[in-house]
Amino acid sequence: MTVTEVGAGRLIRIGEVARGAGVSVRAVRYYEQQGLLIAERSPSGQRLYRQDAVTLVRFFQQMYAAGLTSRRITELLPCWDSGHTDAEQRAMLRAERDRIQAKRDDLQAALDRLDEVIAITDTHP
Repeated sequence: MTVTEVGAGRLIRIGEVARGAGVSVRAVRYYEQQGLLIAERSPSGQRLYRQDAVTLVRFFQQMYAAGLTSRRITELLPCWDSGHTDAEQRAMLRAERDRIQAKRDDLQAALDRLDEVIAITDTHP
């Protein structure tokens, strides 16, 4: 992994963030445009990210897959960064969890139905 020493931290290039998180470079740029990631710039203008950017990008991917918007993910970041929340943030986190659980329950019901169809069709040639 190519790293660059800047200040007190070690920074990695955009391609390494993308590879580490299993996304495209374009996706990493999008997250930056949405204000979810912050890049420093090398003297030659290359984007450089903290090493935890890989973990953050994976988190963003999970949250997008669960149906959260960029705006909602932005609201979650202070909770992620500090480990602390206020009552309003906790209510938002619980509401998102309940929404995702309901979606999961619906998907499980669909999976159960597909299993029934497969079981029926497995008995017929």
